[in-house]
Formats: sequence, structure tokens, C-alpha cells
Amino acid sequence: MPSAQESPEGGEEDILRYEEMEDNAVSPMDLSELLKEGTKESHDRAENTQFVKDFLKGRIKKELFKLATVALYFTYSALEEEMDRNKDNPVFAPLYFPIELHRREALAKDLKYFYGEDWKEKIQCSEATQQYVDRIHHVGQHEPELLVAHAYTRYMGDLSGGQVLKKVAQRALKLPSTEEGIQFYVFDNISNAQQFKQLYRARMNALDLDKNTKERIVEEANKAFRFNMQVFDELDKIGRSLAEEAQDGGFPVHDGKGDIRKCPYYADKLGTASPGCPFHAAVGLARQPLVQLVLAACMAVAAGAAAWYIL
Repeated sequence: MPSAQESPEGGEEDILRYEEMEDNAVSPMDLSELLKEGTKESHDRAENTQFVKDFLKGRIKKELFKLATVALYFTYSALEEEMDRNKDNPVFAPLYFPIELHRREALAKDLKYFYGEDWKEKIQCSEATQQYVDRIHHVGQHEPELLVAHAYTRYMGDLSGGQVLKKVAQRALKLPSTEEGIQFYVFDNISNAQQFKQLYRARMNALDLDKNTKERIVEEANKAFRFNMQVFDELDKIGRSLAEEAQDGGFPVHDGKGDIRKCPYYADKLGTASPGCPFHAAVGLARQPLVQLVLAACMAVAAGAAAWYIL
């Protein structure tokens, strides 16, 4: 079947017009709508896991980000292996977009960047990720129609919220502007993410599935969310045991907005603030015990004077 970048005519117009299969007349019984409504609660819960909330705030340790990338590598390796296995199966074939969507090679580049040439020898599949991987293999080999749920959960998320995480990670971890380390989030062969998602949903809605199968796919999608949340929880536990990085040491946490290097707290912590900077000098002086005692006394006097004036 032609992919989203192919057209039987060839030449300069060798691109499938995404909108030709847009779901302009969506029905409540369409699979895309059933998945959207049926996974809303799971989606909200996943977004509110501690790992995701910290990530969105820019509070992501580099070592933890590397471990998350490892988990994604094993997950997508399993998913894309099963997608390749079922690329001609009518219950999944219309959703087979290897050129546009597959992430395994991109993740391999990220791991090479973080771990070096011998990255394969340095990584291992965690317990929570292995459970996720096992489920994907079971589905691909025994219930391929449910593979739709796992592909939908992962790739549609990557093209949506994943693009926000890309920017947060690049900023918080000071990754190169050349997008090294975040290739996972880069979809070079998708020119318009919104239109591609419309095409993908239209293909899902066109699958020849009965009501029972659609319900099972929604149930499987919720399972996929649970597997993801288990991985998030596992990463969160690991994160709490890791040595704190630049955001610790008593300084307020950067809110994840703007250039982290321009935050005076971080600049001081990282030793990048100018020695003559008044802020830098004030922070250093305020740390002195004697100065803190004097400041506390002054605050008490000021509070007493204010109370007297109000009375």
C-alpha cells in the first residue's frame, strides 16, 4: 500500500494529499472517536504522573532522560517488529507507515549520542518496560487487531504532546540545536503533523471491524496507557534515588520557560554568573549566618512597627 509520502503518479506531486482521507463526517461509533472518549481518563492520569509533571516543568535529570530513552527504544523495537510482521494483515495494514512513523532508528541515534558507540552493551530493559514489551509481542502474534491500540497510543501521542516534551528536554538538558539526543521527537517525513493525524484517524475509521473488536481495541489502548504509567512510576522511583543535579542545593526550580541559562539562580549554581553581578554578591552575602540573623532581627522590628502603625 502507498505510504503518506507516496503517489502512484510519481514526479513532483509524489505526495499523498493528507486531506483526501480526512474524517469530515465523524461518527460517535468511529474507532477514532471511541478511542478518544474511551481513553480520556487514562490519558489524564498519565499526564498527571509525577514523572510527566516534573518533565513538563523542566525538572528532568539527564540520567533519567537517558533511561527513559532506553525504555522507549525497547518499546518501539517490539512495536515495530510486530507492525512489520502484520504489515499485510488487513486488520492493521492501512496503518502501516514505516517511513513516516517508525522510531527505532531515531532512538538508536539518541542512545549513541548519550552512551557512545557501544551503547548496546550499556543498556538493558527494565522490569516495567519488559512487561510492556511482552504484551506488545503477544498482541502482534496472537491478536493483531489489537496492535492498532498500541500504535495509536504511541504515535499519536508522539505527534502531539511529544512535541512539547521535545522542546522542554532540549532546553532543560542544554541539548544541541542540531537536535542530537532528541531525534525520537523529529518526524522528518511528516510535513504537517495535524493533517497526518487526520489521515491516520481516517484510516482507522475505515478498518473493517465489528463493535466487539472496537471495544477490545479501546480496552487494549487503556492497557497501553497503564503500561506507560508503570514505566513512568518506575522512572520516578529511580529519579528520586539519583544524585540531584543543577536544580538542587536550595535554589528555586526553574519553571521550564525561557532560556535556563538566563535564570540567575541557575547561573549562580552553575558558576556562570558574573563575579561582579549584584545579584550574585547579594545571594552570597545572604548565605552568611550572621547576616541571616541580622536580617531576621530587622524583619521582626519592621513587623512590630507595621503592627503598631495599623493599631
